[in-house]
Amino acid sequence: MNTMTKGERAYQAFNYAAISVLAFLTLYPFWDVIRLSFSSASEAGRMGFSMWPREPSTEGYKFVLNNHYIWLGYRNTAVRIVIGMAVQLALTILAAFCLSKREFPDRKFWTLAIVFTMFFRGGLIPDYLLVRSLHIDNTILALVLPRAVDTFAMLIMRNYFMTIPKSLEESVRIDGAGEWILLTKIILPLSKPIIMTVALWGIVWHWNAWFDCLIYIRDADKYVLQAILRKIIIDAAPQFNESSGGTLSFIETSQEVVKCASIVVATFPILVIYPFMQKYFIHGMVVGAIKE
Repeated sequence: MNTMTKGERAYQAFNYAAISVLAFLTLYPFWDVIRLSFSSASEAGRMGFSMWPREPSTEGYKFVLNNHYIWLGYRNTAVRIVIGMAVQLALTILAAFCLSKREFPDRKFWTLAIVFTMFFRGGLIPDYLLVRSLHIDNTILALVLPRAVDTFAMLIMRNYFMTIPKSLEESVRIDGAGEWILLTKIILPLSKPIIMTVALWGIVWHWNAWFDCLIYIRDADKYVLQAILRKIIIDAAPQFNESSGGTLSFIETSQEVVKCASIVVATFPILVIYPFMQKYFIHGMVVGAIKE
């Protein structure tokens, strides 16, 4: 039985309409990029609203997928994510595990010292001088080590560890297990949601990062995908727009089509990964945000 009043029905209808308009305004720009990426050069040069390509073409994707630098960017980004996530998860888990222990000496002081780095940093110049002094510039380590520990992610993981019942820890200690067994056999298996959440944050950050690459990396062959994408979209640098086969050019494919195809190619992998980790992300955020 529907017991809603006319006012409630009108309010609900307004909500649905507003959410539908907002969803359309949010999704249409991305859909328009996909549409243009499958369009011909002549259609990309025309103005107007359209939901589907009037002149379908895959020339933009042929150009992008034949671009040597795009595949180098994929490789360099994949290496960055693998190394970066291994280092970040290892250090974040160890730091969070230590700070989750109430008996840890001066725990409050060390927590505040780490939180301090969230609000105050040395800045770009000290970071650059530090990387240069360590002689890791123009290497993958320059993209990984400065982001080795995410303070916010460490605090969320620490709070999650603190929600695990102490009785489990006590039972393990009665059996004679040490800290390492406690962490690897008890804490980590129970912390899969927060670990996946932190991993998702790290993957997205490393995938989207480009500014540090422009600062620390000098060789174009070591550029990550987003830096190459920026060169194609903003700078329109010829060395990043040449097809390895030499059969395509901007005259044949249109610069706008190539830009849109590059955006889709660079965005697609992260869109595929995100839905599979979404359930862990929500649970990890809810539990990890609770402070004990």
